[in-house]
Amino acid sequence: MKVKLTTKILDANERIAEENKKMFKEAGVYVINLMSSPGAGKTSLLEKTISVIKDKVKVGVIEGDITGTNDAERIDRLGVPVVQINTEGACHLDANMIADAAKDLPLKDLDLLFIENVGNLVCPAEFKVGEDVKVMILSLTEGDDKPLKYPLMFQESSVLIINKIDLKDLLDVSVDKIKKDAQFLNPKIKIFEVSCKTGQGIDEWTNWLMTNIS
Repeated sequence: MKVKLTTKILDANERIAEENKKMFKEAGVYVINLMSSPGAGKTSLLEKTISVIKDKVKVGVIEGDITGTNDAERIDRLGVPVVQINTEGACHLDANMIADAAKDLPLKDLDLLFIENVGNLVCPAEFKVGEDVKVMILSLTEGDDKPLKYPLMFQESSVLIINKIDLKDLLDVSVDKIKKDAQFLNPKIKIFEVSCKTGQGIDEWTNWLMTNIS
């Protein structure tokens, strides 16, 4: 029964995700599902990214958290439309949540929508929400064993952003191992090394982003 129930949930989510994708496409919005574990730097990356590109493209954000509005308040200070979703315990955003949240965004006025998923390296990778691409962030402080411990996240993501690269010389962590293991799991994955603190690698990431939007 559990297998059947799980299949039904995923199938229903898939249908709604396709409807979301059609809605976003008709509105001309490119959608990124941003995923990571808690504290890897999703909101910090959004702040850096939006600051660089907001004069070139119109950006909106859906913020997903179990509770609280701190991240949405940070994004709101950048002057872009933002909607908060509190899952009240759920470890991921699903397509239905995104469909509801999108009603409160001026989609036809946007070029790019970031969906900041709930901090988790497992569940978010399983649920499509209508995105064009999945982008994941891995903080260097999480260690170099994560790709092989959480393979689905790396297999599902089009982009891997290795954050906090400014700490590289202070940690016993191999960036090369992270990249090698990620590429073993997903040979097509695009990898950026960035530091939201120093700004290292942000230009390379935003240049890739602007190319894909246009």
